[in-house]
Amino acid sequence: MFEMETHISGLFPEILAMIFSYLDVRDKGRVAQVCAAWRDASYHKSVWRGVEAKLHLRRANPSLFPSLHTRGIKKVQILSLRRSLSYVIQGMPNIESLNLCGCFNLTDNGLGHAFVQDIPSLRILNLSLCKPITDSSLGRIAQYLKNLEVLELGGLSNITNTGLLLIAWGLHKLKSLNLRSCRHVSDVGIGHLAGMTRSAAEGCLSLEQLTLQDCQKLTDLSLKHVSKGLANLKVLNLSFCGGISDAGMIHLSNMTHLWSLNLRSCDNISDTGIMHLAMGSLQLSGLDVSFCDKIGDQSLAYIAQGLYQLKSLSLCSCHISDDGINRMVRQMHELKTLNIGQCVRITDKGLELIADHLTQLTGIDLYGCTKITKRGLERITQLPCLKVLNLGLWQMTESEKVR
Repeated sequence: MFEMETHISGLFPEILAMIFSYLDVRDKGRVAQVCAAWRDASYHKSVWRGVEAKLHLRRANPSLFPSLHTRGIKKVQILSLRRSLSYVIQGMPNIESLNLCGCFNLTDNGLGHAFVQDIPSLRILNLSLCKPITDSSLGRIAQYLKNLEVLELGGLSNITNTGLLLIAWGLHKLKSLNLRSCRHVSDVGIGHLAGMTRSAAEGCLSLEQLTLQDCQKLTDLSLKHVSKGLANLKVLNLSFCGGISDAGMIHLSNMTHLWSLNLRSCDNISDTGIMHLAMGSLQLSGLDVSFCDKIGDQSLAYIAQGLYQLKSLSLCSCHISDDGINRMVRQMHELKTLNIGQCVRITDKGLELIADHLTQLTGIDLYGCTKITKRGLERITQLPCLKVLNLGLWQMTESEKVR
């Protein structure tokens, strides 16, 4: 009997394509240069499924977009833009995701020349830190990108309430909107998004994720608009919104679909605000009130009473103590992540309570907890599910636990 020797060159192209699909992006490109057979196999669309091409657009390259099309690539990140954006749109008519984050030279004029007709395939657009962009571009986007589901506008300081009105008018399928540090946005703009001005715009009523971080003009009225009009909202980021207060939490307390709420560094949120949240019908999975210096032990009691289903809780730099930990831990059976860094009143007693009752914890942050000792850490590292213990600028992983 002769044994036939199997060589990789004898594999069917479909098998090669399956193997190549497990490589990282750089290696996918390298195998295409080995030989013609490998090149043909590596160009199979299954090899590149879900890959985002990262491009420097500096000079004309006639083969670029045909090559992307052959491989079925529909997601693009532009790392530097020295050619017209229309060059990309014309070259990729079926583009699904376009990331222009940090393209500082992109202007309303450049975007206007690119978006001149409907682009029904485009679902994700990231314009974060494209500083020159104004409401004018949002008008183009609302007119021609009707199927957009994700829009990132973080750091666009020229966006105003008028721009949000245009979004509310045209982007009814939008599910995620990031308005981080859009400093001119106020309650009026949030009202547009929430459909409070139906005569002018229907609103983005399908929104599931809304980031309003560092929007300093927002007040509790915005939260009233959100609670009335954005019933499908799941994730709400209000971090660094200094105009939000305890009273606004009353509006949020009955948003039954909301599962993640970020109130980090909201200076006017206190124990009273946590009480309002706990008394409602929320089913929160994640809550962040880090650096809210009016949050204390009473908040932990409220959380144990009404927000006991939390899986992630961040309380960094809050005025909590071992007493607050004692009032909370017995009810928090589902908690997996607890961040209490810089809570300087926590001692080994608090860690012992955590170790005794929060047995599902996979991660804990103790950075800056100056009153804990090796005794408390030894108890924490005995938690059966613990994977990450943060004690500073480094993290103690499972293999490095204190023995």
